[in-house]
Amino acid sequence: MGRTTLAVAATLAILAPLACSDARESADTTASTSTTSSVVAAVATTTTTTIPPNAGPLDFNGDGQVVFGVATTGPADGGGWSQVMVDAVKALSAESGFSEPLVVDSIAPNDAASLVGELANQAVDVIIISAAAIAAPLTDVIAQHPAIYWYCNCGAGIPENPGLAQTIDNGAEIGYTAGYATGLLLDATGGRRSTVIGCCDHGFEKQMWHAFEAGLQAVDRTFRMTFVRTGELDYDFDHTSNATAAFRTAVDERTHAVFPYLDGAHRAVVQAANEAGVIALGAGSSSACDDPELAYDIAVRFDGGDYLRSVLPSIINGSFLEGTTRGLNVGINPEPGALICDPTPEQQAAMETLYRRIAVGELNAVFAKITENAFADEVAP
Repeated sequence: MGRTTLAVAATLAILAPLACSDARESADTTASTSTTSSVVAAVATTTTTTIPPNAGPLDFNGDGQVVFGVATTGPADGGGWSQVMVDAVKALSAESGFSEPLVVDSIAPNDAASLVGELANQAVDVIIISAAAIAAPLTDVIAQHPAIYWYCNCGAGIPENPGLAQTIDNGAEIGYTAGYATGLLLDATGGRRSTVIGCCDHGFEKQMWHAFEAGLQAVDRTFRMTFVRTGELDYDFDHTSNATAAFRTAVDERTHAVFPYLDGAHRAVVQAANEAGVIALGAGSSSACDDPELAYDIAVRFDGGDYLRSVLPSIINGSFLEGTTRGLNVGINPEPGALICDPTPEQQAAMETLYRRIAVGELNAVFAKITENAFADEVAP
């Protein structure tokens, strides 16, 4: 089989399971929601800096094999959103007959340039950055490696870089759906209090938990939420002992639901919630409801693997160019937003109504105010 035939076969192998996403990928939804973080500049389509040679789709360096590099802020085996991304890239590689991906995990922002630079020197074709925190310091590294296709699952986003493609979502939309779903379950069980456990006081955290509170109180104005910081270092979403101690304190204070907005420390809190009989929310994974080990009541979806799968066909066909940003929005795209794992018909109907309201922009003013306040003290990187 010639190289051209191999290229076509590889493309079809990847696109087949993703065909359902073709319609929404026909055009970029650049900063598609007006309530995206103010640190994201208006994005203009530019010419991609990386063009695949004749070796085939995704073989950007032309060495006859496809190798993904993955850089994450948290542990690759910690059970949180970093592992969700790593596992997805491994699965995509195996499904498509690509080489085993190279993974560098637990990267602090201050170390991003050196560690990701080392990854870029290892004959990778595509580098996937798991978070904006470690993408922002990479301007020089990206410029030094134009033969690599650079992609970031960038959450609230970073300013445009002509060598970097980004997907972004809206934390206010996602947080609101999570709070609303929690409110429905509290209403059904007689609970009143909820706890969000996070790292620090970053803008994207404030955006998430303020929106969570707004969604919670949209069900019942008397419902209450407490946010607890557990990180000892900046971007420390992995401090298990602090997180579980915070949960025990929350139980003592009669919390009825917990949203561990955490990475490596996430599953330990959910395990503790299961033991205490407290409503437990996921953080990132779209498959939380089907977890074989832990019992989740709500899946709060901002799954980096799903986001990558949604754009991969456009990376292959050249329509998702470096320098552009694609927004994924609740109610418009299927990937983001909270789902109740075992809803009653009434709860499901209420969530579907909420998704429709978000999709048509009915809550945009609420999200815009939450986002403005959350990022007011942050300086664009």
